[in-house]
Amino acid sequence: MAWDGMDAFVRALEARAELVRIRRRVDADLEVAAIADRVMKAGGPALLFEDVSGSRFPCLVNAFGSRSRMSLALGVADFEEHARAIADLVHPGASGGSSAILQLARKLPELAHAPPRSVATGPCQIHVRTGDDVDLDALPILTCWPADGGPFITLPQVITRDPDSGVRNVGCYRMQKLDRRTTAMHWQVHKTGARHFRRAKEMGLRRLEVAVALGGDPALTYAATAPLPDGIDEWMFAGFLRKRAVTTVKCKTVSLEVPADADFVLEGYVDPQEDLAIEGPFGDHTGYYTPRDLFPRFHVTAVTHRSEAVYPATLVGPPPMEDAWLGKATERLFLPLLRLLFPEVVDMNLPVEGAFHNLVLISIKKQYPQHASRLAHGLWGSGQMTFSKVICVVDDDVDVQNLGEVAWRLLANLDPKRDFSFVDGPIDQLDHGANQALWGGKVCVDGTRKWREEGYTREWPEPCRMSAEVRARVDAMWPELGIPEGLLVAPGATRERGRASDVPAHGVQGALSATVAVEAVARVAQAAREWLARGRP
Repeated sequence: MAWDGMDAFVRALEARAELVRIRRRVDADLEVAAIADRVMKAGGPALLFEDVSGSRFPCLVNAFGSRSRMSLALGVADFEEHARAIADLVHPGASGGSSAILQLARKLPELAHAPPRSVATGPCQIHVRTGDDVDLDALPILTCWPADGGPFITLPQVITRDPDSGVRNVGCYRMQKLDRRTTAMHWQVHKTGARHFRRAKEMGLRRLEVAVALGGDPALTYAATAPLPDGIDEWMFAGFLRKRAVTTVKCKTVSLEVPADADFVLEGYVDPQEDLAIEGPFGDHTGYYTPRDLFPRFHVTAVTHRSEAVYPATLVGPPPMEDAWLGKATERLFLPLLRLLFPEVVDMNLPVEGAFHNLVLISIKKQYPQHASRLAHGLWGSGQMTFSKVICVVDDDVDVQNLGEVAWRLLANLDPKRDFSFVDGPIDQLDHGANQALWGGKVCVDGTRKWREEGYTREWPEPCRMSAEVRARVDAMWPELGIPEGLLVAPGATRERGRASDVPAHGVQGALSATVAVEAVARVAQAAREWLARGRP
């Protein structure tokens, strides 16, 4: 299912009693954030602030802040549906060979909607302001924490093209409003937007064109946060998720295209030769302030928007927050792709308290000595997983969605001297734990059963489990025992194995990029387009 703008999504949330309208005037400076923080931490509804500091545009916060809303944003009853679809796509058949190719071919028509397509006009350009009429102060841009450097746009879809190849990238990079026509552009050093900027600077360019879409189908916002490899089109991925092509229109003042159903579009450029602007501090998804730093200035040449436009915003900070569910969706959707590179992986959990990249819990079907170490080093070489600080590997019979079980099995199996493997490597630019920026230590904790080939000379014990026969007898007699039904679920237990628990992972900037895996999806989508083209008269 696709959504025609944020207003359509708001109406759907309201119909499902998942949204509260706040009609009282609330200040964009801290008040909206303080209200949203309480609601997010209580697992509350989406909030539509209808009067923010007198702006005529309503502000939507916490739209992604539950499993049901995150799933609805992606057009499905549960986002595991997309995970299963991706698994079916990239694993067409266990037998391989001609039968697998035939199964894949049958799926090609289903992928015809994935590539974006251009249209002449779109709702995002019903209202157009250029030049001196540009005024970012008209938008309800939020200041979220007391020490923030100013108001920040927190859910942008930032669109650039590679100066050499012209390949498009769409990323989610925060933008601090500097004045009514200028923002800072927080292109972290590891991000694709930053690479485009550096290359433009090397080429001596004075303009790198940028467009920023706000709102539209929420699947577009999610796609901008997804850890797709450099060069893989985010809008194609969004088209796959929503089962409808993303339609795009040409910008008014720059030679870029933007989603036709976006609520707002900011057009403009950065000057790679210009002095950088001071940006920050900013209360970040780590739960700590990131300090002031120097980033490019984004000069806005036009602001366009649709009628009934809704301004999307989020608040990040000490978890749990709304972005936890964006992270959990990424964890589940990209797990099948991760298994293309590491077929031994059974499941993975990126706990909310780990800010998505600080802690990885992963279960494997162990096949050889030091398998956990090999997996950890492979993950550290895979896209955004590079930034994972602590990777804990356990056996396939451990439910990594059950944190209590992980702690028990990991700690029971652990010999710290033997099972901790430390390395140095790149870390996230937002990470403050290392002695210096951009690189630091990481650790793999091997909580798997140890083999004799790994130096373990004793007999490894089995965990205590009741026999299936006795469990069946107790199940049969249970109604006669007079024990309340609620006690059937043990404390800390989660839902059935193989499905994520309702405790989300955390962090918009996180995670699971596997270049080879996602390129497989891109190749299939391209094949679908070529196949359909050949079939047309």
